[in-house]
Amino acid sequence: MKNRKLLMIPGPIEMDPAVLRAIGEVTTSHVAPNFIESFGKSLELMRNIWESPKGQPFIVAGSGTLAMDMAVSNLIEPNENALVISTGYFGERYKNILETYGANVTILQAEIGETVSLEIIEKELASKDYKLLTITHVDTSTGVLTDPKPIAEIAQKHNTLSILDGVCATAGEETLQDNWGIDVVLTGSQKAIGVPPGLALLVVSERAMHVWKERKTNVQNYYGSFHNWLPIMTAYEERRPSYFGTPPVNLIRALEVSLTLIDKEGIANRVKNHIKYANAFRKAVLALGLEIVPKKEAIAANTMTAIYYPKNIDAAQFRKDIADFGVIIAGGLHAEIKNLYFRVGHMGAITKSDIVATLSAIESALEKQNYNFKSGVSVGEFLSNSN
Repeated sequence: MKNRKLLMIPGPIEMDPAVLRAIGEVTTSHVAPNFIESFGKSLELMRNIWESPKGQPFIVAGSGTLAMDMAVSNLIEPNENALVISTGYFGERYKNILETYGANVTILQAEIGETVSLEIIEKELASKDYKLLTITHVDTSTGVLTDPKPIAEIAQKHNTLSILDGVCATAGEETLQDNWGIDVVLTGSQKAIGVPPGLALLVVSERAMHVWKERKTNVQNYYGSFHNWLPIMTAYEERRPSYFGTPPVNLIRALEVSLTLIDKEGIANRVKNHIKYANAFRKAVLALGLEIVPKKEAIAANTMTAIYYPKNIDAAQFRKDIADFGVIIAGGLHAEIKNLYFRVGHMGAITKSDIVATLSAIESALEKQNYNFKSGVSVGEFLSNSN
């Protein structure tokens, strides 16, 4: 265990020591040669991690919600149709963002723990002309994983732009942006990217950039407009200084370090490790007799797990006992089941020993409430499946 509490929530996450060192470096000017190099390299590395050599990356100070906002505000125009494919809380958030910009929004809401079927999506897209659709790759409120590839294929068939909310997925779940034909893939720095909160990150396809350039009305968003940020991204990638708003220098330096680590490991290998640890963690949870929120293994996220409390467990005391053990987990987020489940993040630089410590904390907390299980079963199950 570390000499502090272990952060095992679905973001912010534990970070590589090299990233933490970068955050602590002396702050330089945003037009200093070393920072220009750092910013430019980060943009180039994003194309590798997103697997989008033709895409336009954006790095902007803000949260993942800003990335969601930028994707929509630059592409949608008033009274255009938008389709939201929702598997939890963050689908509803996208509905609210779209309506802010005057879109006519239809939401396809999955039941808790389920995904929306491709047949329903196809039928809805065929019913009228949709400008864009949004997909939540991993909904942080339910731990449900949606496969974006076939949805993007359907969107292309109907000439509809696709926006993938990868806030809890990018760099942890397989994402082949160009190959799959996804128009925007967005995330926040504090999830599987492995950097402290504060950066909105998105890569936009050539097709989506063309749609933005051809829009008939002005973007109703000053701070998030591509009009203001595209010249900045272009300049830094060409290793020239530029200015619109002061960038978070230390965060972008940390982003460069983290993206470099991911790129050296290879994004395919990084995703493979997430899948391995997630599968082993779920088996460990099931060995305790606990149930997860996703109703099928195939739609369970590899970056986090949403787990129902056992019956007759004091949820608040359970989480407190885990914290006293030295591990921080998250409570529920989805309004309909908020008090029925908890969430564990396992993405980024998380190690095998971190997950073992988390399972040990869960077992300790369960034991204090006289829950019936075989001591050590979850740790043993995890270790036997994580090699």
